[in-house]
Amino acid sequence: MLELQTPLIFHGMCLPSCMVGREAFQNTPPPQESQNCRQPTRTSAACETVTVKFLLLEDNQSMVSMFHLGWFGGTVLNRSVSSVGAVLTDVRRYLGILTFTERMKEQWRKEQVTLKEKLLEQDTEEWQHAENDATPFYGLKYVAGLDLSYAKDDPEKACASLVVMSYPDLKVVYSDCTPVQVTAPYVPGFLCAREVGFHVQMVERLQQSASEYMPQVILVDGNGKLHPSEFGIACHLGVLTDLPTVGVAKNPFTGFDGMTKEKHKNVSVEQLKKGGDTFLVVGTSGKVYGRALLSKDGTTSPVYVSVGHRVTLDTAVKLVYACCQYRIPEPIRQADIRSREYIRLHFGSDSST
Repeated sequence: MLELQTPLIFHGMCLPSCMVGREAFQNTPPPQESQNCRQPTRTSAACETVTVKFLLLEDNQSMVSMFHLGWFGGTVLNRSVSSVGAVLTDVRRYLGILTFTERMKEQWRKEQVTLKEKLLEQDTEEWQHAENDATPFYGLKYVAGLDLSYAKDDPEKACASLVVMSYPDLKVVYSDCTPVQVTAPYVPGFLCAREVGFHVQMVERLQQSASEYMPQVILVDGNGKLHPSEFGIACHLGVLTDLPTVGVAKNPFTGFDGMTKEKHKNVSVEQLKKGGDTFLVVGTSGKVYGRALLSKDGTTSPVYVSVGHRVTLDTAVKLVYACCQYRIPEPIRQADIRSREYIRLHFGSDSST
């Protein structure tokens, strides 16, 4: 195991010290300490606990096995040594370039399995069972939407956005946009490691500043059970906040259990004719992952709805449809509009999601 005795400056984030523990390197003088520790753009302490472990392979090619940021709870940074500055030149000499490995993904998988044990796929709230002649989900007052948009010219710059809307009239009662620095790489199947920490932070800010608008359900721009592990970012957020959540994706998650874009496209053409039409998203195994929903008349592309936490699939689809004025459910659409506008005004660039 190798640990470094100097703060690491990583794209504006100060990564505090680690120690050299491998016997062969114990007598090597540590690099000069950098004085360039800068405050990260997110709201937290400038320096946080970091644990870095290296696996020395037979061919001397070293790979990071775990890179824990205290605030993230387990995110992984995919960067070569050369990109983190001169403070790591001695490390590069002995260990080579840091490489993202399957060991990191395995750590994330273990975290998913642990949290998945707490997942509830049932309607746990009174409003989910109540309705009158005019309004489904009678008693539901507030629905939230969460989105995170990225600056196109710098994928580490992003804006997290939370919008709470009244139900059923869908008027914005609360909105919050916060710039964030995203240092974890995007790895298919592990969006939660990249974004969920920011989502949790947004919900906590709402709880502290305007608890009267705490939502009874959150619509998340991403997948829930429509995921290779059946535990996407909507599930992750739901378990961490213990709030009902629904995953709403603009595109189908493919590449597992026989899921292909061609398959979804063919079924969409056959079964989705008008607003409200749906079809089950089923894998080759026969497992049901979610539903594709044509949210409005005149649209040709469905959204993909899946269970997050404390909700059934039927309730999730019905709720998403009730929240759609356009193709994307209004809480997520409004969060997306605000995050994109924030990036345009403050970062001076276009955005992507």
